Amino acid sequence: MSRVNLAIIGGGLVGASLALALQAGAKARGWKIVLIEPFAPGDSYQPSYDARSSALSFGARQIYQRLGLWQEISRRAEPIKQIHVSDRGRFSTARLSAMEEGVPALGYVVENAWLGQCLWQGLDKDVITWRCPAEVTRMEPLVDGYRLTLNDETSLECDLAVLADGGRSGLREQLGIGVKKRPYHQSALIANITPSESHNGMAFERFTDDGPMALLPLPENRCALVWTRLGMDAQRLAQLDERSFLSELQGVFGYRLGTLKQVGARHLYPLSLIEAEEQVRPHLAVLGNAAHSLHPIAGQGFNLSLRDAQALAEALLGSDQPAGDFATLQAYRERQRLDQSLTVGFSDQVTRLFGSTQPLVSLGRNLGLLGLDLLPPAKRWFARQAMGLGTRADG
Repeated sequence: MSRVNLAIIGGGLVGASLALALQAGAKARGWKIVLIEPFAPGDSYQPSYDARSSALSFGARQIYQRLGLWQEISRRAEPIKQIHVSDRGRFSTARLSAMEEGVPALGYVVENAWLGQCLWQGLDKDVITWRCPAEVTRMEPLVDGYRLTLNDETSLECDLAVLADGGRSGLREQLGIGVKKRPYHQSALIANITPSESHNGMAFERFTDDGPMALLPLPENRCALVWTRLGMDAQRLAQLDERSFLSELQGVFGYRLGTLKQVGARHLYPLSLIEAEEQVRPHLAVLGNAAHSLHPIAGQGFNLSLRDAQALAEALLGSDQPAGDFATLQAYRERQRLDQSLTVGFSDQVTRLFGSTQPLVSLGRNLGLLGLDLLPPAKRWFARQAMGLGTRADG
């Protein structure tokens, strides 16, 4: 039976980022790492109008720069130069500007397929091996690690198993790791949109009585739409013909980008705040959406997971103990506790504040937006949260 130092279960964006953060130090130590992933990455990037995207914070850019990947990623990363925050039907707005914050961009919007391609091509095959397509069906704790059984009936052992297999992790449930779940009773409708006017790197966060929406700049003057509505209403919107859908979206968003001309495939995602009750055990770490799934409107989920991956890599490589040492994993968890608490709280409170239709709450957020635009310290704090720099000066 083969044995490796680390087995990363889930080779998506978070799992691959962890492997990249580890590989130079792992090579120096002679560590072997395996990525286990059910879906094989493509051999080459294929442009698609309907490609799903992620909003990378400025802090995420700093992490990928340190890993030597940003130059390649940036080839298809659309900079967010400004963020326009508004409350439909009310007078106040707030604007965040990269120039005011002294950064080249507040964040970047990148197609997941391109980001994945950049990450996978950066992996050192002498250190990182793939088991793909493959799936872990069973995890058995050992005194010195875990035994993993794969769906082809083969097994391998590892000093440390990292669970990065997504928000619906069956392995997390199999291991008896509970979750705290707070349903938002909403669904996010995701689609790409083409407006008649140039977006000029402007991202829009718009809050309405029916739920928040975000329109983020993409290459080729497309915009990534995240439109949050109650479940039944989201279903209705998803089933409208293109003209009717664009007309309704235009009525809610307005004409800041001119006429909305084209919409691509629409996808619905039910929304909940989900947090794993345990993120570390001896020889086990839980990462990514398996550890915490956030509301997408604040754009914090992947960025927090990337900071977790970087912190876990630093903790493992900064220790002289074997990879699965529990004290090392506990130190990582303590280091990230504040970042996770503040980021989850920020995302959740923004969602709840701007999702309320109560008159006093509406008045309060209206005044809050006005204050955000008038008070530089408050605006700076909000901008640093949005840029993923709120709890760690290094991003």
